[in-house]
Amino acid sequence: MSRADGAGPVGTAGAAGSPADAAGTSGAVARITGLVAALRAHGFGIGTGETVDAGLALEAVGFADRERVREALAATLLHGEGQRTVFDQVFDLYFPLGAAPESAEAYENTATDLAALRDRLAEALTAGDGAALDRLAAEAVGGFGGYGSGPESDGWSSYQTLSRLRPETLLARVRDRLRAAATAEDPEFTERLLDDEIRRRIEAFRERVRTEARRRVAERQGRDRVARRAVAGTADGVDFLLAGRAQLDELRRTVRPLARKLATRLAARRRRAARGEIDLRRTLRGSLSTGGVPVRPVLRRRRPRRPELVLLCDVSGSVAGFAQFTMLLVQALHDQFSRVRVFAFVNRVDEVTGLIARGAADPAGLGDRILAEAELTGWHGQSDYGTALGEFAERYAEAVGPRTVVFVLGDARTNGADPNLSALRLIADRARRVHWLNPEQPSLWGTGDSVAPAYADLVEMRPCRNARQLGALIGRLLPV
Repeated sequence: MSRADGAGPVGTAGAAGSPADAAGTSGAVARITGLVAALRAHGFGIGTGETVDAGLALEAVGFADRERVREALAATLLHGEGQRTVFDQVFDLYFPLGAAPESAEAYENTATDLAALRDRLAEALTAGDGAALDRLAAEAVGGFGGYGSGPESDGWSSYQTLSRLRPETLLARVRDRLRAAATAEDPEFTERLLDDEIRRRIEAFRERVRTEARRRVAERQGRDRVARRAVAGTADGVDFLLAGRAQLDELRRTVRPLARKLATRLAARRRRAARGEIDLRRTLRGSLSTGGVPVRPVLRRRRPRRPELVLLCDVSGSVAGFAQFTMLLVQALHDQFSRVRVFAFVNRVDEVTGLIARGAADPAGLGDRILAEAELTGWHGQSDYGTALGEFAERYAEAVGPRTVVFVLGDARTNGADPNLSALRLIADRARRVHWLNPEQPSLWGTGDSVAPAYADLVEMRPCRNARQLGALIGRLLPV
């Protein structure tokens, strides 16, 4: 969250000190290295050279303007706009605003204090005063967000603060004040500040409250710990089984860039593989002219052939988001294969290759279209891997051949039904290779109704919990 209106010296009371102290060599180095280490823990690829560039950038811009420091570090450390949200939250921990004034702790936590704070918040939202909103966020957390008294407790809660303050209920009050402030000399004023603009200001204040709560927690528990545990990572690092709708939507927007990266990687592997392996007989025969020294190895030329790919996806329950993202990724990579076929199942199997191709224009509605147009359920709506695998082996056996790589996507939880191992064995015998990608962590395989260990005895089963892991596995496992 970049806030030009919150610019000012970098303070460090508790977690922040005077600007002169922040500008000291040891303090600056510690902050930069701590920031970089925290970003690396969130999966950011930041090298030594980029860290040095960040230090040189801070040497150039100085520490007097906090927002200038933010932008200098973002320009030298980030590789994409999608990393900015995480960066801003970590930056606010290592380069926080100054500590809240003493008056912020003076609330007696009464309804009168809360009403007065809400009145001041409405005025600041109306004026769009960023500095005032920063002060109010600090006062709100200090007055209404504290809990616990033990040294190990977090001590401050943004959720508790926002639940009591309820800034979203101020929308009508702010709208009325803005309309009243409009004059005949400025007829476009009200039109420019519509409800979505007021909501944006309210959400920006909510983020200020979250930032202030994290800052206070960091004072007690340490910046490094909070930066790693209390800051949500980028969308490609979010667990598929825990991702919400907004995170899945963000993941879908990353499909095309990830597909381009994987296509480049696969093309490079294919070029290297086209050179072939050493032909030992021809190499030794050619070496006779040099006294038996094989100076020029002779390679077997490989005939370039793109593999066929089959996806068999469980689209039930919490694993549906994982399956849909993988379907869209493979569809974006379809030029890398001679043929791609996609099958979905709950307890019945149906081919959805055509739906995936049409779904590229509207990825958010892909899951609903599959469930509405494909025949995936029988008399009950629970996933049944045994029945689905058996039906696939019976109805779609021609889809699998010696050039086919099969990816099975699912958590291998059969709801107590027969796992039908013989059907998976038949598919594995017909295919070139079968890979099972399981979105659950390996420690859960075999617990409850999971038959993952039994399936893993027949095919390669690998954990695939987020988009980052999926991209790495696709790039490594696909044949060339």
